[in-house]
Amino acid sequence: MAKWGQGDPRWIVEEREDGTNVNNWHWTERDATSWSKGKLRELLVGIVVENEAGRCEIGELKQVEGEASCSSRKGKLIFFYEWNIKLGWKGTTKESSAKHKGLIEIPNLSEENEVDDTEVNVSKKKGDGDLLKDLMKTAGTAKVREALGEYLKALKTEFTTGMILPTKAVASQELTVKRKLSENTLQVQASSPVALGVRIPTVAVHMTELFDTTVDQLYSIFTVKDLVQKFSKSPAILEAEKGGRFQMFDGNITGEYIELLTNRKIIMKWRCRNWPEEHYATVALSFVPTLGRTELQLDCKGVPVCKEENMRSCWQKQHFEEIKGLLQPTTLSG
Repeated sequence: MAKWGQGDPRWIVEEREDGTNVNNWHWTERDATSWSKGKLRELLVGIVVENEAGRCEIGELKQVEGEASCSSRKGKLIFFYEWNIKLGWKGTTKESSAKHKGLIEIPNLSEENEVDDTEVNVSKKKGDGDLLKDLMKTAGTAKVREALGEYLKALKTEFTTGMILPTKAVASQELTVKRKLSENTLQVQASSPVALGVRIPTVAVHMTELFDTTVDQLYSIFTVKDLVQKFSKSPAILEAEKGGRFQMFDGNITGEYIELLTNRKIIMKWRCRNWPEEHYATVALSFVPTLGRTELQLDCKGVPVCKEENMRSCWQKQHFEEIKGLLQPTTLSG
């Protein structure tokens, strides 16, 4: 057994204030499946190719099956991804203005193959329009592979931000740089402060829920302090006006109102206490009357990837279900 201080230096745990897996020497893994589906849709849908024969566009992501993840071991990142993708394309010939539809299938996008070697199959519904099919087989396939390459690049850069943690020495260097930047900013007295910090991978969350109440009643539940305290079962701070602040659930949820359109829409800066410091998502609540009830549409952008499920659970259990309980006649009148 090695004497104290003489062990393999790779296993010596350096002091870090956050007490985190130093240098990521031990195995860590992050699920990239949900993030990947959103990124593939963003990059593939909307691709357009055109020549003298006509114009084609990928208008739909019909299927994206598979999974993706990124693991860190001994300071190195290891990627796994395997996707079966189906896209719908449509095109119009210039000569006759005839419209045609078809499919693009990518049966095996994985780390086992280079993007240029990835199989891309183009098909078309029966009938004329082979010139458009040829256009998709050539220029269309090239653009699809280019988009897949962009996805892999983002997976290995944008998604992995923060997975390899700095050592104590590197962290000290970063702190020194940040201090110098801060000092320079104060000296120059810039009108807008320098934004320091790490960009984190995020996802968008969309949820809808029906409530047996009127639009104005549901809107009030999100903007009247007493009603917020009733459904949250905790003290709240609420300034329901543009630029106003709010705090709920014993300070676990905080934010700011960006816009309020009475009985129509609320837009907020929104964060949970356990999110990375100073990181906010944008939450938009739309109130839609429908057949005597009200549909609440939640659109949230900027949710940290690792907090997506928590975010969904927070809104479903702590907001939607509790509000429905509050809307019971005996509860609301009490």
